[in-house]
Amino acid sequence: MTSSQTLREPAEPPATAPEHITSERFDRRAWALLLVVCGAVFLDGLDISMVGVALPSIDADLSLSTTSLQWIVSGYVLGYGGFLLLGGRAADLLGRRRVFIAALVLFATASLLGGLVNDGTVLIATRFLKGIAAAFTAPAALSIVTTTFAEGPARNRALAIYAATGATGFSSGLIFGGALTELGWRLTFFVPVILTAGLIALAIKYVPNHPSDDRAGRTMDLPGAALVTSTMLLAVFTIVQAPEAGWGSIRTIGSLFAVVVLGWAFLQVEHRTSHPLVRLGIFRSPRLRRANLTAMTVFGAWIAFQFVGTLYMQQLRGWSAFEMAGAFLPTGLLVAFGSPQSGKLVGRYGSGPVIASGMVAFVAAYLLATGISADSNYFTSFLPTMILGGLGFMLTFGPLNMAATEGIADEEQGLASGLLFTSLQFGGAVALAIATAAMAGATAGSSAPVGSVEATMDGFHAALVVSVVVSIAGLVIASSGLIAPALERRGWRTAPTTQDERGLVATEDHR
Repeated sequence: MTSSQTLREPAEPPATAPEHITSERFDRRAWALLLVVCGAVFLDGLDISMVGVALPSIDADLSLSTTSLQWIVSGYVLGYGGFLLLGGRAADLLGRRRVFIAALVLFATASLLGGLVNDGTVLIATRFLKGIAAAFTAPAALSIVTTTFAEGPARNRALAIYAATGATGFSSGLIFGGALTELGWRLTFFVPVILTAGLIALAIKYVPNHPSDDRAGRTMDLPGAALVTSTMLLAVFTIVQAPEAGWGSIRTIGSLFAVVVLGWAFLQVEHRTSHPLVRLGIFRSPRLRRANLTAMTVFGAWIAFQFVGTLYMQQLRGWSAFEMAGAFLPTGLLVAFGSPQSGKLVGRYGSGPVIASGMVAFVAAYLLATGISADSNYFTSFLPTMILGGLGFMLTFGPLNMAATEGIADEEQGLASGLLFTSLQFGGAVALAIATAAMAGATAGSSAPVGSVEATMDGFHAALVVSVVVSIAGLVIASSGLIAPALERRGWRTAPTTQDERGLVATEDHR
């Protein structure tokens, strides 16, 4: 068997897309396209938060063990994180429209099955399938935007709208999930089926093939695909299970060693094959590297904070799911209404300063959060953190999408999108695992009585410090991109300016 397999396009593909949209004033078809791709990312966020709210009801109905209940969430994370890179590259090689629609069909099918089953194991399997589907829809959707709208103001505006939609979906899911769960948890699985069916119909009508989707002679690096998927699946599984198994356990250490070996084998295959799944030269772009590393810290710090905030509100303060959703709502509202303006800020100041400003807001937000107590007033202690967190997302998420895909050739936009989503996913998984370990250690080592409110708060504070440290690391990474231009303006020459150093990926292979 050869290391690659030729994949042929159909003889009569759907109508191809017009030239890049260059105007910031979108026409009807541009808005229709945005409705579809933004609808997909909205649906992903909606589904994740709705199922999270429904977990207690699922547990009461199916009588699941704690481990099984946890895997309803972790199963999705495993499928999503494990297949993101493959999903992104598949969009480049097989056609973004085709991959996007097929993944939506899988998402709807898995969601329908999840609402019908009465067995916990089968339910976890459907969540794993939904994670795989999302791993293909997310990078395909983002690359559809970046290959349709021309780099510059038009793309920045489209990406700002795209970024706002995901946060809106997640915030809406907290509220709708609570309402639907009151009627029956299965509705949190059936409603996405209806929404996805509508998206599929719209996608067939409004998502055209991009001209680059119709190239002949495509090849898929099958060994590379198998190795990268195995590496990602094992890495996500290890991180998810590490808090339970122990970071120093033989199982965790052995799994991490296996991840390193598989990753090394993947790099060797990509270096030698004539048609790599991941062209390693793409990492020569400093802008792309900074965007991905910063994205890891943004999502990682927030997921750790959200984990602590959920436990604090529901377990310690006894708030309902609706009250908790309302507590987080200001963040979602700021992102929903503020993010569409981030494109204008990037156009005026550049993505680097805007992202760095957002990281400053995150650092301030988490520092304030470390001061909460068991009887803190929400409006004076928690709301400022929510507002600053919303401001942080407003200034970082859209611009990070812009920076991670800027200057990338159309045929590698799916790869760049997959890398960004992979960074977000791994950042969240790693930071959450560290925060969980810090919380457990601080709670157990507290001088307060075991099980007391004081001991619990000691654990919460330790986990919140993780968010602070991670966000500071993100601020350092984001700010590093501002240092070289500042030095050059003062007459210092830092390094030869190459095409990649300007964030542009050269067409030749830089392996």
